[in-house]
Amino acid sequence: MKYLMALFLALMVTACSSDPAGISIENSNQNVVIGNAVLARSLAFNNAHTSKVNGLMKASVVVANKVNTDLNLQYRFYWYDAQGLEVSGSDAPWHQFALKGNDTMMLQGIAEKSEASQYRIYVRKAEH
Repeated sequence: MKYLMALFLALMVTACSSDPAGISIENSNQNVVIGNAVLARSLAFNNAHTSKVNGLMKASVVVANKVNTDLNLQYRFYWYDAQGLEVSGSDAPWHQFALKGNDTMMLQGIAEKSEASQYRIYVRKAEH
């Protein structure tokens, strides 16, 4: 219920966003930030999880396609330190994936630097 309320609030706050590029989910508060309303209606995010692998933060998020049509998408993780400063991500390549209609997929990433303690994942339609 808390997740649905947060999602509703995020939708209301960002409905007029001028950035139509994609959707992001932030692990600090699990709010979904909407940048593309059509894409947002087609996807659901859940089961965000973090762990440590050899001292590096690993993040995973399950994305679900809520429509019958296949979606060609891209994702990229952004990594932040304890102060909220980006330690890596904006220079990372986009990872392309296809999400079949009504299917789910786990998206995963591992930070390149041990300072990373927070993340944000950004999902957008694939650029061909």
